[in-house]
Amino acid sequence: MLRITDARTGETVDAAPARRGLTRVEAHASAFDPSSLRVLLVADLLVRALELGGTPVWAMLTGHRRQAELRGAAATLGIRPFEDAHDLASGLGEAQIVHVVGDGGATPAEGVVVGVAPAVGAGEPSGSASAVRDGEPSASAPAAPAGEPSPAASADLPGLLADPSALRFVLLAGPRTTPVRLDAAALDEAGRTLARWRQAVATWARRPSRPIPDEVRGRLRAAWEDDLDVPEVLDVLRWVETAPDLTDGARFETYAYTDRLLGLDLARDLGTLA
Repeated sequence: MLRITDARTGETVDAAPARRGLTRVEAHASAFDPSSLRVLLVADLLVRALELGGTPVWAMLTGHRRQAELRGAAATLGIRPFEDAHDLASGLGEAQIVHVVGDGGATPAEGVVVGVAPAVGAGEPSGSASAVRDGEPSASAPAAPAGEPSPAASADLPGLLADPSALRFVLLAGPRTTPVRLDAAALDEAGRTLARWRQAVATWARRPSRPIPDEVRGRLRAAWEDDLDVPEVLDVLRWVETAPDLTDGARFETYAYTDRLLGLDLARDLGTLA
């Protein structure tokens, strides 16, 4: 069962009702900038994790400004479409409501609130975002003031989307409550990691398939069901990549299974090797 930290209370709660009733995931994003895109990505990740656990999900987007552009950027990033909350007069009898909100956003009066720290472009002012090593934040770097729109980041967003998979990787790789800096070094490193993994997946696919070991599946599920701990999920994939006691067929099945959560298109290069 997916457990998530409620930003309103600081307590860890079930992200889905006990009887697998309908859960509404509502992303609150109004600006056309990387921080709003990160809110949508966390909401997308939450939807994927709930669906993998067998929970029916209704995904919605709430916001007023530059929605068409934001939706277009989200689609480029591989985020599945959200319904428009303003077009729906009432709910569908959902048993749980989970709100995904960026720093400085208004706190909804009901449901679980999932907080998301900002993402800032290179050269923006300060805070405590992280540099990225092998696609994962690892060192202190500045972040934008909480809740403030960033014209520089907004202007840079089309450029950041030039390699959408690398951008998705960087936005996923750090804890969602930690600001993340989007610079050329971080995106380049993420792109190299993805290229290596995609080539490995294409190579492993040529070997006989083998089941995902119970230990590996358990570690993956334990990670993403523990407050959407994607950094730990990525650490498991790094271990699987080189673990000497795993067959290539098991490595392939593990990466393909985990990509149902991550949405990084890790099997993109299948059939391209000579």
